[in-house]
Amino acid sequence: MPPNEHHTTWEEHYSAKPQVWSGKVNAQLAAIAPTLTGTRALDLGCGEGGDAIWLAEHGWTVVGTDVSRTALARARAAAEARGVADRIDFVQHDLTTGFPDGSFDLVSAHFLHSTVEMDRSAILRRAAQAVAPGGVLLIVDHAAAPPWATKMHDHEFPTAEAVVAGLALDGDQWRQIRADSVERAARGPEGEEVTLVDNVILLGREPA
Repeated sequence: MPPNEHHTTWEEHYSAKPQVWSGKVNAQLAAIAPTLTGTRALDLGCGEGGDAIWLAEHGWTVVGTDVSRTALARARAAAEARGVADRIDFVQHDLTTGFPDGSFDLVSAHFLHSTVEMDRSAILRRAAQAVAPGGVLLIVDHAAAPPWATKMHDHEFPTAEAVVAGLALDGDQWRQIRADSVERAARGPEGEEVTLVDNVILLGREPA
């Protein structure tokens, strides 16, 4: 994949530190996934693999995709260390120009925000198309910029309702399971304890 601004920005982000994320699963995925049926998951913007690895450890077969080669290399190494590399296919995609093939029982997009301009609604509409009949689309967003994310304070953070509206889904084929906001405790880069607000959108595609 030829580098562009989106790729370069995220490659620099991951290359700046030996590890960017905690490696732990995102809280909303851990709470919601056990309530779902299905076996095949797609993790969009998988980063260093925390969610994809957790899903694999809980019986899912996973495709994890990210724009950063560095992030994907770390994800593969972590999956191998946890013994689930055979259940995960980590693939590089710039979601502004391409998308993984296949259909999935769970398509998960956690914090798919970027400091580089992208047509996020178009990506999420494509994500919905990848949901198999009977499957779900899970979108978890920041309701506002984390206090330490100085580069994102000018970034627009849509409401859960606005995200759903932007998907423009066929009401005969989809049902809204939830679209709300939740608080969670988090720890910042300097160890500070903060409360963050996440928007949680869970949409179900009707069975065939």
